[in-house]
Amino acid sequence: MELVIGDKNLSSWSLRPWLVMKRTGAPFTETVVRLDQPGTTAEILRHSPTGQVPALHFDGGEAIWDSMAISVLLAERFPEAGMWPADPIARAYARAAACEMHSGFASLRGECPMNLKRRVKVEVSEATQKNLRRLVELFTAMRARFGAGGPYLFGQWSVADAFYTPVATRIRSYGLVLSDYGDTGVAGEYVSALLQHPDFLEWEAAALADPLARD
Repeated sequence: MELVIGDKNLSSWSLRPWLVMKRTGAPFTETVVRLDQPGTTAEILRHSPTGQVPALHFDGGEAIWDSMAISVLLAERFPEAGMWPADPIARAYARAAACEMHSGFASLRGECPMNLKRRVKVEVSEATQKNLRRLVELFTAMRARFGAGGPYLFGQWSVADAFYTPVATRIRSYGLVLSDYGDTGVAGEYVSALLQHPDFLEWEAAALADPLARD
């Protein structure tokens, strides 16, 4: 299998399925396309029909795009990796949470793009504050109901955690304090757990070592 991704410092869309791929334990080839360059779109079109990353090549020529579609495919192909909670109710909530991240939080995405090298303190708009309040609400509720088995949103690591890892980096990069948005500590602990996951630390180390990565 070959996973085509963008710069590790910048590409939140690529980070999500990369984490899922790592979780499978299966060997794969990683192809990185430098973003925001004159030839970026043409290069990505060699790998993906949308001209966007990520894309997964598998089964000798099949190609699938979109981070959620790739993650769902990998979860189906590697059920032993436990990508979703075993309990059907928890699994339904985990899928809903992942899809909410996939389709929502537009203001946070726009104001605070993922950049692992960045460390600033910003004042965010009311729309982004609303996004942050929703994140605190979601993290707190899911951890309280389903999180007894471990430090992640549904206890054990799942696709939902892959989708919220880029959010955790944004919170750190832009100096966002979750207690300002209603957190009593649960959401902050969850964010810390995501940032300490070994697979994320491997991704981050590669991003920080990239001499062309910009802050």
